[in-house]
Amino acid sequence: MRKLLLASCCLILFAACKEEAEKTTEAVVAAESTKTPPPVSFADQRYMDMGKKSLSLFAAGDIDGWANGFADNIMFRWSAGDSLSGKEAVVKYWKDRRATVLQSIEVSNDIWLPVTVNEPQSTESKGTWLLSWYQVKATYKNNEKLTFWVHIDMHYNKEDKVDEFIQYIDRAPIQAALAKKKM
Repeated sequence: MRKLLLASCCLILFAACKEEAEKTTEAVVAAESTKTPPPVSFADQRYMDMGKKSLSLFAAGDIDGWANGFADNIMFRWSAGDSLSGKEAVVKYWKDRRATVLQSIEVSNDIWLPVTVNEPQSTESKGTWLLSWYQVKATYKNNEKLTFWVHIDMHYNKEDKVDEFIQYIDRAPIQAALAKKKM
């Protein structure tokens, strides 16, 4: 009887341990472990492709093609605080700038990061943002040449059109190059 009781206890203990082991071996993925999305997550890589195409059109001087990706109510801001409101104003500014100030632009060393802001941490809008950094080699109409870095943040609306465009750039060297007389 003792042997039967000991064997039963061992069998119950073995079964209980095996069931507990199965419960603890389930894999938990960080994003699946909570119902609340993180404040920021990676967005679809297609936004990176859209941004690269847009930058290529801009560098080539195709302002209309570049602006096709903009919402009619786009807000274009520079880090210095200046801004343009509306697609028409943005297109006019850049067409004038390309015709009277810039001879050519080359971009290189570009970096792209598409993110989704689920919970704004400051003044940024919810939704998809494309962050980019790249080097610009600009030649101006007065034959001055300048190389500098640009950082851009673009927010996409529900129609995948850019409705916020923020350009971080140091304009002082640009203004100094433009002040030089044409040779």
